[in-house]
Amino acid sequence: MPSTVYFSDMAYSAYEAGQTLPKKMERQLDKSGLGERVRGKSVAIKIHVGAELGYSTIPPVFLRLLATFVTDRGGNPFFVDHYIASRHPEQRGYTQESLGAPVLEAAGHLGKYLYEMPVDFKTFRHADVAGLIHDADFLIDFSHVKGHGCCALGGAVKNIAMGCVSDRTRREQHGLGAGIEWDGGKCVHCNACIESCNHHANRFDEAGNYEVFGHNCTLCQHCYKICPTGAISLTGDSYLDFQRGLALCAKTVLNTFEPGNVFYMNLLIAITAMCDCWGITTPSLVPDIGLVSSWDIAAVETASLDLIKFENLNPAGVPKGMELGKTGHLFERLHAKNPYDQIRCLEELELGTGKYETVVVE
Repeated sequence: MPSTVYFSDMAYSAYEAGQTLPKKMERQLDKSGLGERVRGKSVAIKIHVGAELGYSTIPPVFLRLLATFVTDRGGNPFFVDHYIASRHPEQRGYTQESLGAPVLEAAGHLGKYLYEMPVDFKTFRHADVAGLIHDADFLIDFSHVKGHGCCALGGAVKNIAMGCVSDRTRREQHGLGAGIEWDGGKCVHCNACIESCNHHANRFDEAGNYEVFGHNCTLCQHCYKICPTGAISLTGDSYLDFQRGLALCAKTVLNTFEPGNVFYMNLLIAITAMCDCWGITTPSLVPDIGLVSSWDIAAVETASLDLIKFENLNPAGVPKGMELGKTGHLFERLHAKNPYDQIRCLEELELGTGKYETVVVE
């Protein structure tokens, strides 16, 4: 059976507040039945607070309206993310005063308030769930959708799998998607691999060892193809392991909540090429689209991808001189990774379905 996805678009028919997306969001939340489910519960709202010069994170007006919605219906909301102190969310308007609810470090100020959950997928063994996430009665996963260098799509899954856990868990997940092997015995340090990389994804460290930054690497194979000595080889399409790791981690976090106590919201505005953690904002890849929400994580991610269309591409959103791929979703053409693989991983773990019916909320 298809799941229900609620959708409100950016289109308007009059110059009035009720026609704008924040007001449509309120009506969408009412339509979803969220109000009845948060009553009497502590509600963790997972967001991404961004960093440095980034300005494409979720605008505070949406977050304040969401916190007010939850409070007015008897819930006790608080916003959470990781690295709160070092990323200074107050510089982007994320304060208790502006949002109407506390903005808290999910794993405590020292990042050590965690619940260790065992997993067993290759090198991914520890899903350390942030304490404030684990202890909440209800989770609202409010994500700003954008591209992502490691998995093509940065949305609901990544917001949970990378944002609700420890540094150790993040390292183990990123380690699944390396995809490149280096043989130091064959390397002559000619730097051809470094100079050929369009994504600044590799370097030699102080000891002369070759390093790959998985967040940047698109598995374009330039370094592999240009290496004159065969020092670099490929391990295959290991980004699929990263996708599976993300889905598995998300499932582990979600299993700490009772069924029906997680709601997903994906904001489709300022859709940029890379994750907000970069601390920069580049031009949007496509025009602003709207907001989708669902009780099904696979459905909300699929609907988001379906709404982002290559034919609406804004060329300014792509780095100058970068050649996009010829086929697939816009994010696949940009990052050489199929974002729909993430949906298949969710379905394999019985985390919802990519089949959905859209309820348009005007």
